[in-house]
Amino acid sequence: MTSHHPAPRPARPVADLFSADGRLKAIPRKPARREALLAHLAATLFEDGRDYREPEVNEALLAVHEDFPALRRYLVIGGFLGRTKDGSTYRRQQQPGSPGGAIPAVA
Repeated sequence: MTSHHPAPRPARPVADLFSADGRLKAIPRKPARREALLAHLAATLFEDGRDYREPEVNEALLAVHEDFPALRRYLVIGGFLGRTKDGSTYRRQQQPGSPGGAIPAVA
């Protein structure tokens, strides 16, 4: 008799996306994998309640992957980072139930 409960999620589902030196091997194409990665990056690279200037965001993301503009865009579109209208300041968002926050997603 097999019980039909969902498998427990691993504590670090994104660990295999990183090489031994802590750099990201690739940005996942699958939305669910990318979402898990973005949540991990937001939680580990950015403090809650603190404003970041764009160069600080770039530097933090560059530490994990050279395509920091793509990562930054995914974080903003996914609602993990909020950005001021003029684009000068970023802030970690409490992950909302619906992605996007105040910034509409761009296809």
